[in-house]
Amino acid sequence: MGQLNRSLGNVFKYASLILGACVAILPILVVFFAAFKTGTEYSNTGPLTPPSDWTNIANFKRAFSEGNMLMGFKNTVIILVISIIGTTLVGSMVAFVLNRFKFRGSKLILGAFLLATLIPGVTTQVATFQIVNNLGLFNTMWAAVVLYLGTDIIAVYIFLQFMESISVSLDESAMLDGASYFRIYRSIVLPLLKPAIVTVIIVKGVNVYNDFYTPFLYMPKSDLHVISTALFKFKGPYGSEWEIICAGIMIAIIPTLIAFLALQKYIYNGFAAGSVK
Repeated sequence: MGQLNRSLGNVFKYASLILGACVAILPILVVFFAAFKTGTEYSNTGPLTPPSDWTNIANFKRAFSEGNMLMGFKNTVIILVISIIGTTLVGSMVAFVLNRFKFRGSKLILGAFLLATLIPGVTTQVATFQIVNNLGLFNTMWAAVVLYLGTDIIAVYIFLQFMESISVSLDESAMLDGASYFRIYRSIVLPLLKPAIVTVIIVKGVNVYNDFYTPFLYMPKSDLHVISTALFKFKGPYGSEWEIICAGIMIAIIPTLIAFLALQKYIYNGFAAGSVK
């Protein structure tokens, strides 16, 4: 009976893994097939029908040139780098203060971060737009930068979890040597937060890279488009060139895929294990 239960458990485990993999891969496969199809072929074939000509790269050329994706990548990288640096510094500093210092109101601050995430962002867009417009940031890249620059509760929680694995004795030893709190944060805590920093970079980076709403609303100028809005010109009121859009999507996926494969090994917890002997 026990052997039967284990066998059924293994079947269920692998079946659920296969199902999850199919759910994740299927949309990418549909987009990949569509990227190589002509407009006529896209309209007359099913989404899972492979393209007749795998050497057809005209869609990729049009998406890259007419969508001006090179400028989109450049603007995206500028916004992404500033946003990630700001989130990393502010989030790690907030986590350092909340973890290392016990003061009245610390839980209130953490609760305020959590409360902000419970409020739907769309309900505050009118006030946010007025603030951005009054600051003179509308139709500039700084509009998105300022909105992305603020840290979020996810980054704070990630840093807090990793802060728990860094012993307070490291701080005490540094203080005995005359180090200030900022020196402790910069020289001891921040280097040991490397796995958390990479995790925040991936989470925040993917959110900023894929965000369409903020650039579309606050940066409508054509020379300010980012990678998520670069392909919007192929979407019209009387029809859309979905095969071109799918080709652009495949181009946009490449940097994300490379970054994830390069950084995923740093996500695993335990980088700080053994830092205190």
